Amino acid sequence: MKRFFAVGIAAFTMLSGAGMARAEFFDTRDVFGGGPNFYQSGVSPIPRETVMFQSQYSPGTIVVNTAERRLYLVLSGGQALRYGIGVGRDGFRWSGVHRITAKKEWPAWTPPSQMLRRRPDLPRHMAGGIENPLGARAMYLGSTLYRIHGSNEPETIGQAVSSGCFRMTNDDVADLYDRVSVGTTVIVKN
Repeated sequence: MKRFFAVGIAAFTMLSGAGMARAEFFDTRDVFGGGPNFYQSGVSPIPRETVMFQSQYSPGTIVVNTAERRLYLVLSGGQALRYGIGVGRDGFRWSGVHRITAKKEWPAWTPPSQMLRRRPDLPRHMAGGIENPLGARAMYLGSTLYRIHGSNEPETIGQAVSSGCFRMTNDDVADLYDRVSVGTTVIVKN
């Protein structure tokens, strides 16, 4: 508690020296987490929740149900954490089994050539950060071009709008990212 208070005092002191105009726009909840700009995620239209989930899958397995537009992280005891996701639009949905082969925080993005042919207006490369469409975290699926990643467009969660990747709010993807490791099995069902 003393450390939390000391950090708060330090943040307040910093702001005091920055001038009132600058301090007006700073929300100290952003320093401590949970403020309106936390991961720039907005509010998910589909809240994360623990649900009953009877399956033959081992705890720690990720099951993506594209028809439901939900991602399940299998827990023990017949339960799972259920997250809302954005999925591939018509013609871009897929199914299969892969493993997470890499995890990255604030990943850079290089649109694949297929996407650039469809959308020549896209940048050729984008450094990681809040404006990046991959959001706060990305988990790469096998040798595919697909990822489970964050999004700077929380309003797209629950929609079929991507080119095959699975979008989550930045706070949900950060939660999932912390719960899984490289090697996690990901089962995608249509």
